[in-house]
This record gives sequence, structure tokens and C-alpha cells, in this order.
Amino acid sequence: MQKITLSVKETAELINVSQSTIYKMAKGNEIPHKKVRGRIIFHRDTIEKWLINELEVIK
Repeated sequence: MQKITLSVKETAELINVSQSTIYKMAKGNEIPHKKVRGRIIFHRDTIEKWLINELEVIK
């Protein structure tokens, strides 16, 4: 069973970028995320859909 939410590290690994890139993208609202008590979290399904959409834009 997969986790519903992902950490910055897990999200970086999922989309194959650095953790600092994820922090910059979150700060710039370039990637869907939520802050919970100062911690950035990502919803796995939302990130997967977002990534598919981003890749389609590149085509």
C-alpha cells in the first residue's frame, strides 16, 4: 500500500529532481503542496496527475 502523502525528499525522488528544487518550486507555487505546521507535504495522486499534465505541456 502506498502512502497518501509525500515528504519533500520522497517527492524529489518521485520526479527525479533535487530537494532544493522542490523547495523552490513550492515557494513559487509551481507544484501543488500544503503546509502543515510548517512542514511541506504533497498528495501523491495530485503530484502524479500534475506531473502527467506538465509532461503533456512539453510535448
